[in-house]
Order: sequence, then structure tokens, then C-alpha cells
Amino acid sequence: MQARILRFLRATSCAAFLAGGACSSTDAPTNPSSGTQGSAGSTASGSSASGSGGSGSGATSTGASTGSGSTSATGGAAGTGSQGATVGSGGSGGQASGAGGVGGASNTAGTGGSAGTGTGASGASGAGGSGGAGSGGKAGGGGASGGGAGASSDGGTAARFSFFVTSFAALQRLSGNQNGFGGDLRFGKTNGLDGADEICRQIAETSMPGNGKTWRAFLSVTRGPNGMPVNAIDRVGNGPWYDRRGRLFTMNRAGLLQTRPQGADPIIANDLPNEDGVPNHNPGSGIVDNHNFLTGSTTMGTLSGTNLDATCQDWTSAAANGGRPRCGVTWPRVQFIHWIYALDEGGCAPGATPPGADQGPGGTVGALGGYGGFYCFALTP
Repeated sequence: MQARILRFLRATSCAAFLAGGACSSTDAPTNPSSGTQGSAGSTASGSSASGSGGSGSGATSTGASTGSGSTSATGGAAGTGSQGATVGSGGSGGQASGAGGVGGASNTAGTGGSAGTGTGASGASGAGGSGGAGSGGKAGGGGASGGGAGASSDGGTAARFSFFVTSFAALQRLSGNQNGFGGDLRFGKTNGLDGADEICRQIAETSMPGNGKTWRAFLSVTRGPNGMPVNAIDRVGNGPWYDRRGRLFTMNRAGLLQTRPQGADPIIANDLPNEDGVPNHNPGSGIVDNHNFLTGSTTMGTLSGTNLDATCQDWTSAAANGGRPRCGVTWPRVQFIHWIYALDEGGCAPGATPPGADQGPGGTVGALGGYGGFYCFALTP
């Protein structure tokens, strides 16, 4: 009897322990993370043998722990656009801005590089960063504009404008005569030199308003405003001189005293340009024989003598018999090459060689291929 009571107590204790998991041969994991707990094994009923029933405990299956989720990758930081190249000589514009950095998740693009200093256009905008898992990058900012004064599209700086040949159109406009001034250049002044200087000034002002320069006509006279001879070479400063488009005419007086202006830009050396920078052989109206230009001078830019015929009476006569003025040529033709003195024109009356012809009306400043034009220089470039 006592033995039966002991067996009863042992069985009751083990069942209680099984309910708390203490009698299992395999314990369940402690604090599983999101694991699913295995179901408890069923209790096998032991067969009664010799009055003793064995009890078998079922194994408890353990649920696997749930794995932790992987951490999402963080987008890479945006790259900074490369800096635009700094301009060296010539005032050229800064280079295009750098491309935006390649982004990771939700990246932003790099900012565009700044343009270099000097003349030039703005740098291009930086490219947008390419998005990774995140959203696409923002477009990079545009490069900053280059600083400094802008140069003209044909390569010259207009502010240096200091030489031109008077166009026929300008002389027609100022004289109010379709044939121009002829050899009388007083233009409301008391003498031909002052009048010619004023013609130069007004033409330059029309071409480049507000240039503020002092302009002189390249002309010699036997008796100037002070009653003394005047040489053209002494009236025009020391150089350098540039045309309306910033191309070099020549650097100094020594350069003037050559057959063609020494060191002149090849585009204009053998076809001197008018106030708009246009080579005068074809000023826009077609090829014309217009190269004879008044100077009244020797090849050294000095007065040729006391004979007033060489200067149309010191640039006060528009008469056919007022003289045969000395002329240089704006573009060479056969043996006529020197820009200061190449030949004497046919007279001092107004007139021009028509387009397509080799000669103009007799007794005029355009009888042999011209229209009474002259050269203008600024005292400072």
C-alpha cells in the first residue's frame, strides 16, 4: 500500500514538472526572438506490467528564432563638381562646370564648378546625380559667369579702336553731297586740318559712341593753324593703333613708315578697314576701285614741299584745278603699293570712281580710283 502511494506521488510530481518544462530531456530556448514554440509532445500511456505503468514524456520541438532583417544601405554622399579651369591669358571664359556626384540612396548631385575668371560664358550646370535605391539626385547648379570685360566675337577689343579709313558713305552723309567733300575739308572750321579732325571725330563717334578720344586726320599742310608747316606723321601720336574690331594696325611710328603698316593683322594689312572695321575694297556694296586716299605727304609722312597743289590748297579747295593731291593706297594695285604715297590724284573736285570702273570724273579726287577719303588716328589706343 505504501509503495502504491509513493508511486502515485512520483507520477503526480513529474506531471507537474512536465507542465513547467522541468522534466523534458530537451529544454525550450530561453527568450526566443520571434521563434515559434514547438508543440508539446503527447504523453504516452505506459502499459501496465506487473502492476507498474510507465509514463513516457514526449519531446518538445523547439521553434527556430526569427532572423533579424538586414539593415538597408545608406546612399552615398553627393560628389562635388570639379572646379572650372582658370583662364590664362587672352581673357577667355572659364571651363564648363564639373558633373554632379553619383549618388546613393536619396542622393543630391554635386554643384556645378565655377567658371574661371576673365572673359567668357557661364559654366554649364553640373549633371544630376544618379539615384541608387533612393530618389534621383537634384541637378547641379550652373557655374558662375567669368568676370572681366568681354571681347568681341571676331577676336578684337573695341575699346582699343584707334584707326580707320573714312568710308565713302560717311563722307556723303557728313558733306550732304553724294560725291563727298572733294579737297575742301574745312567742315565749318577755319582751316582744312581742324575740319578734317572734326570729320574724323564725328565718324568715330557714330561708330563707337562715347569713345572720348582725340582724333587726328593723317594730312600734311604747308601752313597749319599756327602758320607753320605740319607733317602728317607728327599729328597722330605714338601708337599702337587698332581698328574698330581690335585688330592691330601697327605698334609705333616706325611701323607707320613702311610700305605697308608693319605688323598689321593679315586681314587688314593689304586692305585697310573703315570705321566699322570693314576692309574698304568691298565696303558692302561690291568690289570698287577706291584705294586712293588723301595725305599730301611723302612716304615718310612729311610735307612734300611748298607747292599747294599737293594738298588741294591745304585742304581748302574743291575746284577741279585746285591741284593734284598726293595719295597713298588702302590696298595695293600693280605698282601702286605704299599706303602713304603712291600717286597724285586727278583734281580736287568732289567725285568718286563708280563701282566696276577704273576711273572717275576728270578733275576730281576720284578721277583715278578713289573718292577723297583719308586716314584717321586716335592719339591714344
